[in-house]
Amino acid sequence: MPEEKLERISEAEIAVHWHEEEHYPPPAGFIGQANLTDAGIYRRFSPENFPDCFKEYADLLDWDRYWEQTLDTSNPPFWNWFVGGRLNACHNCLDRHLPRHNNKTALHFVPEPEGERIQHITYRELFVRVNEFAALLRDFAGLKRGDRVTLHMPMVAELPVTMLACARLGVIHSQVFSGFSGKSVADRVVDSESRVLITMDAYHRSGKLLDHKEKADLAVAEAQKQGQQIDKVLIWQRYAERYSSETPLQPGRDFRVNELLPKYRGRRVEPESMAAEEPLFLMYTSGTTGKPKGCQHSTGGYLAYVTGTAKYIQDLQPEDVYWCMADIGWITGHSYIVYGPLALAASAVVYEGLPTYPDAGRPWRIAAELDVNIFHTSPTAIRALRRAGPDEPAKYDYHFKHMTTVGEPIEPEVWKWYYRVVGKQEAVVVDTWWQTETGGVLSSTLPALGAMKPGSTGPAVPGVYPVIYDDAGDEIPAGSGKAGNICIRNPIPGNFQTIWKDPERYVAQYYTRYCRDRNSKDWRDWPYLTGDGAVLAEDGYYRILGRIDDVINVAGHRLGTKEIESAALTVNEVAEAAVVPVADEIKGKIPDLYVTLKPGFEKSLDLVKRIEAAVVAEIGPIARPKTVQIVPDLPKTRSGKIMRRVLAALSSDQDVGDVSTLANPEIVEAIRRMRGA
Repeated sequence: MPEEKLERISEAEIAVHWHEEEHYPPPAGFIGQANLTDAGIYRRFSPENFPDCFKEYADLLDWDRYWEQTLDTSNPPFWNWFVGGRLNACHNCLDRHLPRHNNKTALHFVPEPEGERIQHITYRELFVRVNEFAALLRDFAGLKRGDRVTLHMPMVAELPVTMLACARLGVIHSQVFSGFSGKSVADRVVDSESRVLITMDAYHRSGKLLDHKEKADLAVAEAQKQGQQIDKVLIWQRYAERYSSETPLQPGRDFRVNELLPKYRGRRVEPESMAAEEPLFLMYTSGTTGKPKGCQHSTGGYLAYVTGTAKYIQDLQPEDVYWCMADIGWITGHSYIVYGPLALAASAVVYEGLPTYPDAGRPWRIAAELDVNIFHTSPTAIRALRRAGPDEPAKYDYHFKHMTTVGEPIEPEVWKWYYRVVGKQEAVVVDTWWQTETGGVLSSTLPALGAMKPGSTGPAVPGVYPVIYDDAGDEIPAGSGKAGNICIRNPIPGNFQTIWKDPERYVAQYYTRYCRDRNSKDWRDWPYLTGDGAVLAEDGYYRILGRIDDVINVAGHRLGTKEIESAALTVNEVAEAAVVPVADEIKGKIPDLYVTLKPGFEKSLDLVKRIEAAVVAEIGPIARPKTVQIVPDLPKTRSGKIMRRVLAALSSDQDVGDVSTLANPEIVEAIRRMRGA
């Protein structure tokens, strides 16, 4: 294509070809019981009432001392919320509920082995466990307010216990996803300067009892190489009566929590009264290259925001049984398994294992047994369940009032299966968009007020004011059909305060690009760059296209990979799709498409042609894949994320790098052989 014929498109813009979907009204039964049915909330949280509108969220909490200033903007973009206020996060999640909810279940811990008994932990029992462990952390480990401690724990009840014990003491916790390597743990230990590591001996995953303690030894050794000494490793036992790891204890350094706890039976620890702006935890982003970013979240602003959004977006009420099928190692688990639900006295489910183990009916059996009525998971998990057992939900007698999707854009076809099959057309669905950095939801329909729209997250939640900018900083209007960089105009209480020990990187990465005046103390001059691409429809609903760099520049046209994947999923046989760029002499880059099939379908040339035709029909010839590879599975991380980096290397005949940490490393060689066939 001659250079002069190429349409000049801003680097911020992504070509959008998606068809607008119809709206689905929320079920009448849901509206009748919802926490929020007053549309006046949008007026109360409008820009003219900012920032004082967030008093409505903060008033959901107990404060030791009320704040003097709602928002301090004197040192932009380092915003401080509820300045002068004091509170304790653990008290707000436990102590204050005891008079009314003493014997109510706080956590349902579901082990992966179906033969093991589900643990129903009451608010009283959780209070007792947290106090005893807090006493151990203080008196045995020597931890005190402001110290950092690294957690490397799986999805077990002891993880919320540990987090809340840290919060009670004012100790800053940094939980690392259990699937991460010892080296990844060490990097976070070094950055946070932790001298205590809390882990577990073993846990169940995919039918195996995995040795988890061995990663602690690797983490300690690697951290020491980098100059950070870990004095104590505290090891919870998966089974209290025995040590389940084959990795021996190191005398003087490693201690079994279950052996130490009897000394602290009955102990009570007064919760530390924390300044609202003091850090509650660090959450490291999971980049595969470069120094990990420790997102520092505050106590008051964060807790107020996740409590408010859990009440109004998740519709959490004390009588609900709520299952967020995320991992507490990620921000979703922090906000919407631990802090948000427990602050509202709800009952939260913690499930240890793989959702599809031993079969794709497992989640629906758990939901039926526990009478779960709110379900929360990611498009990755939804696609996996749809692929493994598309008809399984109909076999079980459960009834959801509310379902959430979170973590990445969800394709309309997958959304419709989630709504019709999983939700049985009884549940309202909220498609939420937010980030590790923002702490809580940025965009979603209000479940009793807004119509659902497959593939679209909806408008911004009350109190959040987004804008989509092009490269020049000009706003891209609603209904233009153009995508750009979605930013948030205003500070929000849930947003992280800074990158731990790296404030310059915080400013440069998130605020510099669209800052209007570096000397201004007006928050309006400091829009927050999310790093995501988005398009705003005429109806005010945002469609998130994924990370700005998740695009393929085809002959000057920037195509969103998520849109191409969504087109492939309109073919009935397709379960999952992943698109990666591959070099082309004429067009620069073109898409290479990998798909997996639902059970019962076979690979064929006709199916390949129909998938290709679907992409062309949905988007146009510019998006025609170079190849359509039908594969038995896609390379995935332990959390279920598709590793497009590995697929891109395979498409380009490059070294795939280290794949040992994948959940299914054997699939990489299988795909390589298929490509060479």
